[in-house]
Amino acid sequence: MATRLAPVSETTKPAATLTIAPPAEGAAEATAAAGAQDAGRRSDGSRNRLLVIDGHSMAFRAFYALPPENFSTDTGQHTNAVYGFTAMLINLIKDQKPSHVAVAFDLDTPTFRSEEYTEYKAGRSRTPEEFHGQVDLIIKVMEAMRIPTISLDGYEADDILATLASQAAAADWDVQVVSGDRDAFQLVNDRVTVLYPKQGVTNIPQMDAQAIEEKYFVPPHQYSDLAALVGESADNLPGVPGVGPKTAAKWIKLYGGLEGILENLDKIGGKVGDSLRANIEDVKRNRRLNRLLTDLDLPVELGAMVSQHPDRSAVEDLFDSLQFNTLRKRLFDLFGEEETEDEADEQHAPAHEVLQDAAGLTHWFKATNQAQASVALATETTAGATDVVGIAVVTGLSAAFIPLEPLDADAERVLGAWLADRDAPKIVHDFKTVFKLLSARGFLLAGEVDDTAISGYLIQPDRRSYDLADLAQYHLRLSITASATDSSGQQALDLGADDAASPAVVAAFAALQLSEHFAGQLVERGANQLLGGLELPLAEVLARMELTGVAVSVEGLDRLYDDFSKTISAAGAEAYRIIGKEINLGSPKQLQAVLFDELGLPKTKKIKTGFSTDADALTDLITKTGHPFLEQLLAYRDALKLRQTVEGLRKAVGDDGRIHTTYLQTIAATGRLSSTNPNLQNIPVRSDEGRRIREVFVVGQGRNGEKFESLMTADYSQIEMRIMAHLSGDEGLISAFQEGEDLHRFVGSHIFGVAPEEVTSAMRSKVKAMSYGLVYGLSSFGLSKQLTISVDEARTLMRDYFERFGAVRDYLRGIVEQARKDGFTSTIEGRRRYLPDLSSDNRQLREMAERAALNAPIQGSAADIIKKAMLGVDAALTQRGLASRMLLQVHDELVLEIAEGERDEVEALVRQEMGGAADLSVPLDVSVGTGASWHDAAH
Repeated sequence: MATRLAPVSETTKPAATLTIAPPAEGAAEATAAAGAQDAGRRSDGSRNRLLVIDGHSMAFRAFYALPPENFSTDTGQHTNAVYGFTAMLINLIKDQKPSHVAVAFDLDTPTFRSEEYTEYKAGRSRTPEEFHGQVDLIIKVMEAMRIPTISLDGYEADDILATLASQAAAADWDVQVVSGDRDAFQLVNDRVTVLYPKQGVTNIPQMDAQAIEEKYFVPPHQYSDLAALVGESADNLPGVPGVGPKTAAKWIKLYGGLEGILENLDKIGGKVGDSLRANIEDVKRNRRLNRLLTDLDLPVELGAMVSQHPDRSAVEDLFDSLQFNTLRKRLFDLFGEEETEDEADEQHAPAHEVLQDAAGLTHWFKATNQAQASVALATETTAGATDVVGIAVVTGLSAAFIPLEPLDADAERVLGAWLADRDAPKIVHDFKTVFKLLSARGFLLAGEVDDTAISGYLIQPDRRSYDLADLAQYHLRLSITASATDSSGQQALDLGADDAASPAVVAAFAALQLSEHFAGQLVERGANQLLGGLELPLAEVLARMELTGVAVSVEGLDRLYDDFSKTISAAGAEAYRIIGKEINLGSPKQLQAVLFDELGLPKTKKIKTGFSTDADALTDLITKTGHPFLEQLLAYRDALKLRQTVEGLRKAVGDDGRIHTTYLQTIAATGRLSSTNPNLQNIPVRSDEGRRIREVFVVGQGRNGEKFESLMTADYSQIEMRIMAHLSGDEGLISAFQEGEDLHRFVGSHIFGVAPEEVTSAMRSKVKAMSYGLVYGLSSFGLSKQLTISVDEARTLMRDYFERFGAVRDYLRGIVEQARKDGFTSTIEGRRRYLPDLSSDNRQLREMAERAALNAPIQGSAADIIKKAMLGVDAALTQRGLASRMLLQVHDELVLEIAEGERDEVEALVRQEMGGAADLSVPLDVSVGTGASWHDAAH
């Protein structure tokens, strides 16, 4: 019996998909040269090296190597596969130094293999929900890196890899194929090696001919013969029963390959011979399907795959949305900076003079009178404390550096007068930090007309970094490198200036250039009023609040720490008693063994490491089972978290007995302020134990002998719902607020068809959760989880709400459609958030952008309103000469320290300024309370 293999025939030209970013400037010549078949070597004489990657294969490996729950954006898009794939690619480029790079992807369409054998690759597990959308994002990353991605309708990525490897090897190139598919082993020869991942995307050893033969007993060109006989479970290609790799390899060597085996079937005896003959059609089919095609008509030439510098702007934008801060640095460190001849002339800071006496300072400031001057500081850090040692001032015409040592008293007076002059316009990067550092040296900084960090934020509120160097590179293509150091060893900026003052001069120069660049964009985006009328004045208010700090009872913190430690010990001991042994309650692996194996509790959500033991999973589990071990475990965790909060507060107490948080203006895309070091906006308020922490924030003493009698808290009642009523124009909601009704009881009465007094607490809770959920784009599924009700009940609840309050429904629909047309949303004050993914072909990205479009106008308007209120309260306190002062802003709440005898006057002005911070169709209701502590001042 003699049987031959039939070749795979191509009857039609394949449809092709190619994605490739525009080439870098000057790359055309390199591409053309690299594309020549006889130009198989680099400029240094070494061979060209092609790195070609199986995109889907490596994306899946990256997905399973990194837990999805640890990699997601603020909008909820999982990014673990994108992160792992990009990190792998960076490492490969760094280690392998390819001259050319390409990535091949499968399409979600039938291939010639699946058309011949419908069971091909059947039985593979369903793609995890968290993986959806990530391949599209990987392709976007490749576009930003100027790496072509290739797909062919009817064929697999493996066939594209095989064709590219064949073409490159024929051109005398070296080729490295990165794939987790063993079929790629058939491509290995003197020019082609396979990088085959053993674990995740970090351990990717090289498989050459020797390695393949050692492992599979046949040379690479016969690997497909071996696979045809033994099968491939990943592709659902069954092998010959009873035939393993050693038996198959023995036959291949004896008869010279699969063709010879088929020609000598009658000579193979025993049960395995019978098995082979009984399954010969499967073997021939396997061989047809596992053979990779090397002659496809690809839509891109080899030369177009030349490795280029990434598109810096595209990478910045994409990595901002993906929140890949560390990867961004690794990528740019790998490729360095692009520089053109035109840019090289611009990358030098201006020559500067050193000013050290009053006469020189007076003359210089007079000569630059009314010119916008950019100010930057030279600092040194000793024992953790940062001190200003010099000030750089750069205008469009000149530059100066003023060392603070040794300035005499006259010179300091001249400098201090200019810094404090509100009519001398100043540009500063990170004004708030500069203000505080100068304040520590006894200087007042005023006259600010631009903070380039804030301007950059208003133009691109979704960026993850507003560092001066990042902004200068992104917007101006000015390369600011950390190549110099000041006397403290800190990294300093350098653009070519080469003396000790250069870091500060360079920083001032870059900020000046940025400010000029931003001016038109701020006007174009309608953000110039937000900058000058809101954010810049607020930066000064926040700086003074941070310098003031809030007093705490150290003894109270110590008591809390001890109490929470006792709770931790007691809950842990009881948990151990219940299960009869001690375990590490912080170890997910040990908890999984106890909960699911030993106690036999219902399984929670499946994750990479087993079953979830996070807070949501355990809360759901205790609701279902009420198991006492879970009660003690949650008590242990809660106390541990509270103790960590207290420990952070203890470490943050300054020498003055006060905690000085730092407010961040450029973190939240919606405009909300954030608090850090420590985060005072994260103090728990809903639990009794959490409220105990607020008790340690107390009235303090003034630096200049002022006496304070109490703390005052003032916050807005249901501000986001009031903004919703205003923006939607819903008459029912507006009427409820105007008449001072309990909104949630009012809404509940209309939805459930009962009198307001008959609305139960459970009804009110459902309405409240849904009302706030609408602001954040909550789905019926999300509402069902939040309220622990069925999806049908949640859907009915939302339907009834929208039937009664139709203007809200119309507003929510309209805001998304308008944002899709405009490309952005706007708050009442005109703060924009750009959402390009509203038009994305990727459903998940589009839906997340839609939720952001629902959220941004309302939450952003609330942020703008509290900021305007802060400016009003601060101005009123100053104008009236009051000693009372603002200490904290916590979302919709302000905390003030009230001087003796000023409580009634301060309460009146706070109500007036907060209540008048926005002109809405409903009143802004302000609640005020006073007390000896933050907790006591609650209302």
